[in-house]
Amino acid sequence: MPRLTKRTVDELKPGEKDIFLWDTGDGALKGFGLRMKKSGAAAFIIQYRNAEGRTKRFAIGKVGTLAPEEARRSAREKLASVAAGADPSAQRKAARISMTVAELCDEYLEAARKGLVIVGRFKRPKRASTVAIDEGRASRHIKPLIGTERADKLTRQAVQRMADAIAKGKTAGVFKTGKRGKAVVKGGVGTAARVVEFLGGIWSWAEKRGLVSGQNPARGVETGRGDPKERVLTPDELVSLGKVLRDKEALRPAAVAAARLIAITGLRRQEACALRWSEVDFSSSCLRLETSKTGRSTRPISASALDLLRSLLPEIQGNSTKWVFPNRDGNGSADLKKSIAQLFDDAGLGDARSHDLRRTFASIAADEGYSDATIGELLGHARRGVTARHYIRRPDPALIAAADIVAKRVGRLLDSAGAGKLIGFHEADSSVGST
Repeated sequence: MPRLTKRTVDELKPGEKDIFLWDTGDGALKGFGLRMKKSGAAAFIIQYRNAEGRTKRFAIGKVGTLAPEEARRSAREKLASVAAGADPSAQRKAARISMTVAELCDEYLEAARKGLVIVGRFKRPKRASTVAIDEGRASRHIKPLIGTERADKLTRQAVQRMADAIAKGKTAGVFKTGKRGKAVVKGGVGTAARVVEFLGGIWSWAEKRGLVSGQNPARGVETGRGDPKERVLTPDELVSLGKVLRDKEALRPAAVAAARLIAITGLRRQEACALRWSEVDFSSSCLRLETSKTGRSTRPISASALDLLRSLLPEIQGNSTKWVFPNRDGNGSADLKKSIAQLFDDAGLGDARSHDLRRTFASIAADEGYSDATIGELLGHARRGVTARHYIRRPDPALIAAADIVAKRVGRLLDSAGAGKLIGFHEADSSVGST
């Protein structure tokens, strides 16, 4: 075989199988050659043995991109590194599989969207709403600050700097979401803690799948805690909100009904908006939610809540859908987040949102003397007992009575035309004992 030159390379033609042409003759470089595939694609290569004695091949570059002499010089450098103990093939493979932090986030989120990320004490896939929150944390905090870092080289110090930057509000901003939506990101201490926790979860998931190795860089990062949210609506504010609900009922009927349902049941907004008719048990005065933040959940609800749901039945509305609050196409549930928020704004309660109604419901229940356990059942907090989670199918009558009492207090304020301060959370005829 002749020495590899431009002439010998140009004369080479593809065959029925891959062709290898090695550099020989005077001044030849042992281990340097050319591989031509059946398709005609050709590349300069080196062949060598690594430290374990295994034969490896490494592509220097494509024929046509590199001239033979350029390829020979590059091959000589690579073979010299092999003599010094390097393994070019293994190094290239490691570089290919090494992800940036941004790529690692994308890998995790793609798996989460497919239901392949199992989390929580209930061992269930992440819900779509949770994945959406995760996407925001990745795109608005992690990627801008450490997204270009090599995942396998990520240090605790880098994560600490990220947490400090988020706490100081360096990732704050207003981001467009969809055609008309926007996300107002403020950052802060609480956000920093949640982002670090999220990054730690990504790392644990990736480590189990061989994408990263070593100690979790989120472990040991110092984070603070944000102030707990304690916003509840006062009686006056419930009266103001109730007036807006009456005024806007014709204009935004779904949002008004959803807001009222949340107020008199303590449901989370996502639970109310995604409610299906199959989950409403009119005979047992409860909701049997298939999915919630705590998994499957049975919620005792009041007679007034049942009346509200009856008024929304598809037969009454003149349509048929499995959703209590269907979207425009009827093929899914409505989100209603913006519409409900607008109701609060119209009532002059710009600092309050639907979750504050849930907190208000709990606060009124506490004022009525109900125990934490009872309030937890009304709100659907996680049950610890196996019997409660798997065998109890009907809510306790005492819980239904509690739901009636609390809903009545909230409803009286929402429907009041007078000042809330004249009514208060406790009415003169209330007589409720704790359970």
